[in-house]
Amino acid sequence: MAQVELINVSKQFGATKVVHGIDLKIEDNEFIVLVGPSGCGKSTVLRMIAGLESVSGGEIRINGRPVNQVAPKDRNVAMVFQNYALYPHMTVYENMAFSLKMAKESRAEIERKVSEAAEILELIPYLDRKPAALSGGQRQRVAMGRAIVRCPSVFLFDEPLSNLDAQLRTQMRMELKKLHLKMSTTTIYVTHDQIEAMTLADRIVILKDGHIQQVGSPIEVFERPVNRFVAGFIGNPPINMLPATISGSGSATNLQLGNLRLPIPVQPACHDGQKVLAGIRPDAIEIGGNLARLRADWHVQAEVVLAEILGGHSLLEFTAGGNTMIAELEGRILARPGEPIELGFDLDRLLLFDPQSGLALR
Repeated sequence: MAQVELINVSKQFGATKVVHGIDLKIEDNEFIVLVGPSGCGKSTVLRMIAGLESVSGGEIRINGRPVNQVAPKDRNVAMVFQNYALYPHMTVYENMAFSLKMAKESRAEIERKVSEAAEILELIPYLDRKPAALSGGQRQRVAMGRAIVRCPSVFLFDEPLSNLDAQLRTQMRMELKKLHLKMSTTTIYVTHDQIEAMTLADRIVILKDGHIQQVGSPIEVFERPVNRFVAGFIGNPPINMLPATISGSGSATNLQLGNLRLPIPVQPACHDGQKVLAGIRPDAIEIGGNLARLRADWHVQAEVVLAEILGGHSLLEFTAGGNTMIAELEGRILARPGEPIELGFDLDRLLLFDPQSGLALR
């Protein structure tokens, strides 16, 4: 268990700077997820914490101890890679025991640690098998087991589920969260998949072009994004982002989106006539009988473009007032293209952004 601090940390490859002076404090036993598009620097940050990449500037501390010049083997961290990196000629037991043998631990201690890790990961029946005889999910668990036996202060995961199919990813996400709860070890997890980020993290760190955009709980970054990038990156299906104009002031402030006029229940930091970007989450749109809790003037008449049924919920693409949007609705919505439909917006969840800077206005 450990606290990890990044203080003005930067990384440069030749003349190219890929991480720009980031500051981040990760608390003991916290599950932090670094998320962002490809090339944003998240894996580079993880590798610098592990000691696999040198730090160009700033300082990394683990439990208050600067580790910039400390060798990876002496940092007491364990890393699980995307490609498993198992020894194909060794059994599961031998793969998990390898680092302990290199550390010259006793046979009894190796047996104990491997057995404990195998039990946690439900690998006891597979200890005598070689990696070729395992499924993708089982191989990933062996890679985790090899990290667990070292009893590290910090677990580092670099997109460990990206090679798995959708069903296995869901299963392994649950296994990872249960593993964290059992072991109470500080965990730093890198992914480009925002669903993994939302389901696993205590806090999410969203990066773009080597800069931290926002740090917060999954609910915080979803409901209160600090800028347009975060709002668009977090959320599946993505947020509806539309050009709009503020009209009126005070309690009579409205939002004009094409031919659609919506009241703004909370006074934003805007003025009459100001151009903005309006963000409406698909799950902030409701239908028919679910509109009872919404004010009557929030109802709009819309036209169905396309309806998709996804098990217990539906995605509805529609047009209203000249705007095309997507709604995420409860239940199975059987609607044909061109059909009229009544929808309502939960405008308490309306997000407004400055078109030039992209920053949130409220």
